[in-house]
Amino acid sequence: MAEFIKISEVEAGTRLLRWFLRHYPAMPQREFYKLCRGGQIRVNSSRCKGMEILSAGDVIRIPPTLRSFQTVSKVETGVKFSLSDLESLRKCILYNDADIVVFNKPAGLAVQGGTGIKKSIDKMVTALFPYDKPSLVHRLDKETSGLLVVAKNQRAAQDLSKQFQNKTAHKDYLALLQGTIADKSGVIDNYVVKGRVFENISDAPKDLHPQRAITEYKVLGEASGLLSWVLFSPKTGRTHQLRLHSAYSLHAPIVGDDLYGETRGELNTVLGAMLKTQKLFLFAYKITFRHPSTGKTIMLRATLPDFMQSVVQFLEFKIP
Repeated sequence: MAEFIKISEVEAGTRLLRWFLRHYPAMPQREFYKLCRGGQIRVNSSRCKGMEILSAGDVIRIPPTLRSFQTVSKVETGVKFSLSDLESLRKCILYNDADIVVFNKPAGLAVQGGTGIKKSIDKMVTALFPYDKPSLVHRLDKETSGLLVVAKNQRAAQDLSKQFQNKTAHKDYLALLQGTIADKSGVIDNYVVKGRVFENISDAPKDLHPQRAITEYKVLGEASGLLSWVLFSPKTGRTHQLRLHSAYSLHAPIVGDDLYGETRGELNTVLGAMLKTQKLFLFAYKITFRHPSTGKTIMLRATLPDFMQSVVQFLEFKIP
């Protein structure tokens, strides 16, 4: 029997041919057009030619002869994310226009694909916007949540990449640190390389090439001498910069950092229960940049993820 599939908001705007090639990549295009001409493939019970643009709620008739192509395609393409994954990412969009899309990235979702990574934003955003050419213009660690800007065309990518490289685009982070910090505000200025911090470049082994890392910080609140609520404004963008500066320069690792952190045995029973999540308490909460087309300044703030929001509210910390 034929199968009927309703188009979701995620796939709205996709042409019928592209939709079929995505779901049945082993199917020859000539077979697709043959089924269209014979009325075997239909949209909303109407005959189609193949170039129709789909809308959310459209119903596609899938002839039973395509089941074999679907079985092959799953093996050959190695699909790593589902439509529900795409829908979840779509709900994370905070801003979207012809040039850029900005997400409130959840913790645990990789920004860029690679070996062993099943789901990544770079691949998923391409599926969300099949008629654009999305490009990453900056990065967030997989464990870090918060604002992520993605360009949707080459011109926007070049412009935004320059802004992030030149630091005319500005990011602010909120983090919960384990421990107290002696100086409640200041600037950390040292060198980092391969998970290590050096106060002077001359201190680094000669075979390493450390990079200067600068971070402004301000302590916004403290709890029982065990936790610190900190605002970070990085002036450089080194790998794991904020995590390294927290652990080795402030001597207060970010809660949930299993790479540079320590155990939380010092926390009392109540806080220990609340912080039992393994997620990293580092959040890119505000971003400011110049729009690549209009030149207007855009400033966006994101809402804390639930696992951070509940703890921050319990500790009565303020969000700037």
